[in-house]
Amino acid sequence: MSVKSAVRVLQIFELLSNHPDGLTVKEIARGLSLPQSSTFNLVVTLFEEGYLQQDPLKRYKLGAKLIQIGTAAMDSMDISSQGVPYLKQLMDGVQETVFMAMLSDDQLVYIAKIDNNRSIRTTAQPGSRKPLYCTGLGKAFLAFLPEKERSRLLDRIQFVRFTRNTITDREQLEGQLTYFTELGYAIDDEENEEGLFCLAAPVFGADGVIKAAISTAGPKDRMLKRKAVIAKQLLHTAEKITESIGGHAKPPEQREDV
Repeated sequence: MSVKSAVRVLQIFELLSNHPDGLTVKEIARGLSLPQSSTFNLVVTLFEEGYLQQDPLKRYKLGAKLIQIGTAAMDSMDISSQGVPYLKQLMDGVQETVFMAMLSDDQLVYIAKIDNNRSIRTTAQPGSRKPLYCTGLGKAFLAFLPEKERSRLLDRIQFVRFTRNTITDREQLEGQLTYFTELGYAIDDEENEEGLFCLAAPVFGADGVIKAAISTAGPKDRMLKRKAVIAKQLLHTAEKITESIGGHAKPPEQREDV
């Protein structure tokens, strides 16, 4: 069921996208056949939040905040479309479920999942969100992000225990992240879901900053038996996806400068 106010906001964006010189509130209301009073309230709210801008003639145009959102969406689609063929190859090679995820605010959002015919049940699905501190993909971001961004995210974490293995101590987590940086990939040892063991590696953009992470996940016993082989294929795939989007890994000593 659609929400009327949300639909109207989207209609305003679409209308203004066709009028780069901007429209007044009256023109927006007339163009969408909406009451001027309610249109005014929506437009002012969008303006105050940075989604619209206003010129000296009180005409409203699309705002800078939408550029950030659009850029993030383009990055997501580009990385996903570029990465999926490599993820399929990885799944064929390791015979385990493969994921790709991106950072969304202070959480992880899954953008791709390639199932194997012996996939285990998991709550992770494309579009779903999970915490950073207790997932392999999330810890890959925390391990390979620039130092300032990592600290900002760690400051915002509210540790919740999901399993008996969930790390709920910041100092312990930071020690683990240092190890993962040296290792080249992150590990989730049944920390978010019982029985699920995960290895995750970073995908870097053209600026040398992590843009996405990929992982392989499966039952712990099965994953541990082939951990070295899986890790090698995972890192190779992450490198291939990085190359495909024109990216490169920035040396750790330079990451705090970003």
